[in-house]
Amino acid sequence: MSKEKGGCAIQLTPRQSEIVQLVQRSAPITGEQIAEQLGISRPTIRSDLSVLVMLGYLDAKPKVGYFPGNITAGAPSEPLNIRVQDVQSMPIIVRDTSTVHDAVVALFLENVGSLIVADDEGMLLGVVSRKDLLKVTLGNAVAGTMPVSFVMTRTPLITVKPEDSIIEAAKKLDEHDIDTLPVVVQRGDAANDKWEVVGRISKTTILKVFLRQVKGR
Repeated sequence: MSKEKGGCAIQLTPRQSEIVQLVQRSAPITGEQIAEQLGISRPTIRSDLSVLVMLGYLDAKPKVGYFPGNITAGAPSEPLNIRVQDVQSMPIIVRDTSTVHDAVVALFLENVGSLIVADDEGMLLGVVSRKDLLKVTLGNAVAGTMPVSFVMTRTPLITVKPEDSIIEAAKKLDEHDIDTLPVVVQRGDAANDKWEVVGRISKTTILKVFLRQVKGR
């Protein structure tokens, strides 16, 4: 991917170009068949396939396989001048001292899949998901009074910066199988590295962006 003023021009990697050409020759073809012909494992190309579908190079049909999309292989893709800061949402934050009960209530009131945990200064401490809360509450009558800090994920925390492209955000969401990324800005010096939460970006947000791009072609 090459940087351009005001955004990113999407350039396919050699492997992505090879995948597109392979699909054009052999469609319909499954992900397993693509991986086999390339001599690599299916998980290795999962992110590539997701990106190619979102960009319109490929189309996918469940239980059938991949087909050529509405973008011609080898043709230069139009600039996708969209950065995370252009589409990010307000972060849904709970404090590390909040209870599990408070987190469950916030999760459903905000209708999100995960919550960002931050301190009083808005610095990132962790992330807590529906799955995390479900695990701790099932069969545990006193779980509601536990601090969120007991159940949140502390590390490794997958994040993006406001200036990152939404392609990079989409890759991270897909590779780590998560639904939301905290958007953070570095604060402090090298000896006291902190990350301030300034937003969030989700799979739903990115999907809507790509759908608008496809409709606009």
